[in-house]
Amino acid sequence: MFNEQVLAQMERAEQVIDGKLKDIDRTVDRNQWKVIRAFQKHKVSDYHFAGSTGYGYNDRGREVLDLVYADVFGAEAALVRPHFVSGTHTIGTALFGVLRPGDGLLMITGRPYDTLHKVIGKPGDGQGSLQDWGIRYGEVDLSEDGSPDWQAIAERITPETKVIGIQRSRGYSWRASFTVEQIGEMVRFVKEIKSDLIVFVDNCYGEFTELTEPTEAGADLIAGSLIKNPGGGLASTGGYIAGKKELVELASYRLTAPGIGGEVGAMLGTLRAMFQGLFLAPTLVGQAVKGSVFAAALFEELGFVTHPKWNDPRTDLIQAIRFTGPEHLIAFVQGIQQAAAVDSHVVPEPWDMPGYEHPVIMAAGTFIQGGSLELSADAPIREPYIAYMQGGLTYAHCKLGVLTALQNMKDRNLL
Repeated sequence: MFNEQVLAQMERAEQVIDGKLKDIDRTVDRNQWKVIRAFQKHKVSDYHFAGSTGYGYNDRGREVLDLVYADVFGAEAALVRPHFVSGTHTIGTALFGVLRPGDGLLMITGRPYDTLHKVIGKPGDGQGSLQDWGIRYGEVDLSEDGSPDWQAIAERITPETKVIGIQRSRGYSWRASFTVEQIGEMVRFVKEIKSDLIVFVDNCYGEFTELTEPTEAGADLIAGSLIKNPGGGLASTGGYIAGKKELVELASYRLTAPGIGGEVGAMLGTLRAMFQGLFLAPTLVGQAVKGSVFAAALFEELGFVTHPKWNDPRTDLIQAIRFTGPEHLIAFVQGIQQAAAVDSHVVPEPWDMPGYEHPVIMAAGTFIQGGSLELSADAPIREPYIAYMQGGLTYAHCKLGVLTALQNMKDRNLL
């Protein structure tokens, strides 16, 4: 399957990262215990897995799932539903829930992830975006070193600013993802300027990579996707919102309707997978993080620039690798696809994907369509040529994907 040179590079990389993998295991243990304690506190039983129909009145499983999520994330309340179709939908629901015409949203971690651009929109775009509804928008670029530009943030906060937005993960940006400690520092800074600000964190890709979550560092509201970290590879769709009770309630009115909120909504047989996925999530996130560390170590040895480096702190799943041209980028992503258990025969090609501003190539041989806790990789075809690898339900699969990508590049004489 792999030539001797590739196998030797694998052995060297694993020797280098051995201590780092043990550190990841310690994080997994503590997060796993935290999840189990929440299950025990709320006396989760098999009858909580039963599905509901119609309006879903008095669905005790749905109610307990919300309580468990709230405890796991150190929040007052949570809204966990299969009715969220994506992370973008979940984030949009949270923002539309708490913002009103004339309010201001200020993103302080630079330009957000591509798919959120249409949610923010433009004034008068006629699409029902935030700005179309008269919500003012601004963003503050990060400093050259990737840290918040504190002076610019202070200058951009106005009496109309109501929500401060923070994107924890790097998205398609060549920067470090923010740690929970750094997010806590941002929360304290902006609230010293304006105490009634609502701090919202896009928590996608970050759950269970650290011992705490942004809501435990002062964030008022967070949101994420269940086909990423917290779904544990089992949740087939959905998202979650967690934070202060009154803010979660406002978001629930946006998901359904005012006066209805989170009190209804048939769970349609999804509860068992959501509970069990959350139970598995800390372990599977740890497997994916190990895979990212391995990829970084292997490609650093080959002379490529990675972000984060193999021994940097980890606060999300994503591993960015910078290549020298589109051929390397495409060969890498296609190699990840070749290693999939599902659709390994499919050859990804760049295409104009809805919600993105450049052609995107995406390897996604997953059991859950778009499930990025599973091994996947994608990249916009633009300079600099950076591949973003994430996920992997097992470390063994992560290694297979990385080694197949490397062998693919060698076979094409790109190395």
